[in-house]
Amino acid sequence: MDGERIRPIVICLFSHGGRILVSQSHDPAKQDYFCRPLGGGIEFGERSRDAVRREVREEIGVEIENLELIGVLENLFTYVGRRWHEIVFVYDAEFVDKSLYGRDEIVYHELELAGDFVARWRSLAEIEADNVRLVPEGLTGLLKVSTTAG
Repeated sequence: MDGERIRPIVICLFSHGGRILVSQSHDPAKQDYFCRPLGGGIEFGERSRDAVRREVREEIGVEIENLELIGVLENLFTYVGRRWHEIVFVYDAEFVDKSLYGRDEIVYHELELAGDFVARWRSLAEIEADNVRLVPEGLTGLLKVSTTAG
């Protein structure tokens, strides 16, 4: 396929009260529902920790603190019929503006998709009960390891 490449991305876990902030999406080609934390692509010459700060600033217009890399995942998947290959730097962080933890949902802007979307606080149990996959693959295991280690 033309344009196949490995895409480096960052995602950021924000946790509060046993829940993480995720956005739900749908792959109409597979009739598959999934959710993932906020994040996006790493630009050439940009360090992953700088990319996660930039992505959060671009998407929801806020600053983050206490940034910690908790793992790196390799993600191979198909979305709307196209194959993807990502290297995913998974960070944990906190919002500087603590009032965001009191909101049920946070509206964010996705530059690549030119639209506004909603992220919600959800527990792993809620995600599993709704038959929604948490992506990227391997993130659930990484979350369980990081929460038991902390």
